[in-house]
Amino acid sequence: MIIFRYLCREVLSTTFAVCVILLLILVSGRLVKYLAQVAASAMDPSVMIAMLGYRIPGFLELTLPLGFFLALLLCLGRMHVENEISVLYACGFSEKKLLLYILLIASMMAVAVGYLSLVVAPTGMAKAGIIAEAQRARGEIDDLVAKKFYPLRGGKGVIYAEQVSADRGLEDVFVVVTEPGTGSSMARVVMIVAQDGKQQRTEIAGEQYLVLNQGYRADGVPGEFRYQVTDFQEYGIRLADNRRYREATEVEAMPTRDLLNSADPKLQVALQWRLSIPLMMFVVTLMAWPLSRTRPRQGRYSKLLPAVLLYLSYLVGLNALRGSIESGVVPASVTLLPLHLVFIGIGVALMFAKPLARRIRRRSPLPEGNG
Repeated sequence: MIIFRYLCREVLSTTFAVCVILLLILVSGRLVKYLAQVAASAMDPSVMIAMLGYRIPGFLELTLPLGFFLALLLCLGRMHVENEISVLYACGFSEKKLLLYILLIASMMAVAVGYLSLVVAPTGMAKAGIIAEAQRARGEIDDLVAKKFYPLRGGKGVIYAEQVSADRGLEDVFVVVTEPGTGSSMARVVMIVAQDGKQQRTEIAGEQYLVLNQGYRADGVPGEFRYQVTDFQEYGIRLADNRRYREATEVEAMPTRDLLNSADPKLQVALQWRLSIPLMMFVVTLMAWPLSRTRPRQGRYSKLLPAVLLYLSYLVGLNALRGSIESGVVPASVTLLPLHLVFIGIGVALMFAKPLARRIRRRSPLPEGNG
């Protein structure tokens, strides 16, 4: 058990460190995307951190297999370079027992990743979808603050309100809208002053309007003295179409039990993907075991690049096969399991390739002299 605890500590601590780095990269990329949406007034800044938090389980289910794979390469490679593996074998610790310990650690990681993939990540994506739906329901001027000029989308104009009530009602409203000219005519500027107003949405088309009450409207071409001033009891301004941030979370947010009960090929392949994540822990273990064998003069990082390329080919192959099944290019009867078996075979082949080559060299007869 001392050896097992030692392996657990080394592998899991390295996995944690690698996953933190990978997670920071993914979160940073997503944060930049959210900041761009906030800058475009397509997302409320107050929900940005919540969206990131709900997506972290989905990021973890992708980073943990790669982090565990790199941790095995680094830890086992270091033990080979520093002759710790040789000392274990010399003390009667068999290679099969050491591999069994590694597979036991992989089993614990598979249980954790399976729980993330099947339960936690869909729940987080469902909550992120609820927030995204709430963002889509927001109006264009929901971020308007009292006594501050607020730009309309597309540089269409600005709006100002002296007071903004809790139900987003506006008082003492001032609006300036620029209407583009037609042909050779110049653009017209429309200035509207109203006692109060409120944003409304049509029930059928879902179009947004700013309905103003008790005011006047003045429009004309800047630099000219011909202006039209009109009083009104009620006046509506068409706001820009909704371009709120959208999250493609419909399938990702579905509970696993719903995927199990569905016959839709798209949902079936989504279920296979969720089950593939914990299975990847065993596949990467079988690939990392032979790739971590290094001689002391080679260094622990000598096989890191080919190992990462092998993992990327594995992950890209899974994604490509999943996309082909979803698009109908590959029949729905095909599953992701054959690709897992292919890379399991690659790992087993790498595992026995070097011992087999050593046996062949030992049995081959020595070349006779020319004597």
